[in-house]
Amino acid sequence: MDRRAFLGTISAATLLRSRLSWAAQEEHKIQALGVQLYSVRGEMKKDLETTVAKVAQIGYKEVEFAGLFDHSPQEVRTIIDRNGLAAPSAHVDYKLLGADFPKMLDAAHTLGQKFIVCPYIDAKLRPDEDSWKRIAQHLNEAAQASQKAGIQFAYHNHDFEFKPVNGKLPYDILLAEADADLVKMEMDLFWITKAGQDPISYFARYPGRFALVHVKDMKKDGEMTEVGNGSIAWKKIFSHSQEAGIQHYFVEHDEPKSPFDSIRMSYDYLKNLQF
Repeated sequence: MDRRAFLGTISAATLLRSRLSWAAQEEHKIQALGVQLYSVRGEMKKDLETTVAKVAQIGYKEVEFAGLFDHSPQEVRTIIDRNGLAAPSAHVDYKLLGADFPKMLDAAHTLGQKFIVCPYIDAKLRPDEDSWKRIAQHLNEAAQASQKAGIQFAYHNHDFEFKPVNGKLPYDILLAEADADLVKMEMDLFWITKAGQDPISYFARYPGRFALVHVKDMKKDGEMTEVGNGSIAWKKIFSHSQEAGIQHYFVEHDEPKSPFDSIRMSYDYLKNLQF
């Protein structure tokens, strides 16, 4: 082989390695998969410490709390530390966003949480468009207090936010009326899909707004199921994670037949998912 051919071979090999390296960099995986502990709430109520340990044994690295089940924040912090877990987020009921909110912020600091999420709005509080505007203002006020404490506030959706009131979607009202920096969104990817909406279109319209997501799948009949066992296009959705601003991914199943089997199945699917 002459020098020119030899150099050509080296150049081709170098180019191939470069392309393969670039392709590998383009493939992403969830680095620290989390679970919303509402999925195992029955077990949490019976034995919080054992439940948290089992969650860690499955392989989860992060947990999102929905109540501490009569344990103090310091007790829970000791338990999650012992199991090598982080708790970046917690759900706090809407009714606790007033006078009780400072206690929630103190607990969040103890647990090392960076997000507090409002998970639900009671139906009697949201009959019309004006009520949703009032809700958005209340979220702004809670978020201001949260920001002063160094904690990001967020809102979690179901499907009712996508049922029009006076021709407008409540979710769009919240996105417009709530301050974009103060109130981020925890998008529940099952509920938005069940409501017939496209999460990717929201990522494009409101880039960087969706700091957290709930990951649960949907069967063709609309029923909830474990991740990878339904019809939601996870690779397609997660390929827009950077645009969306997603920082944390929490597996959830609202009514699993076998809670630990359910979150294990979802973990096994997601741990190797590339997007």
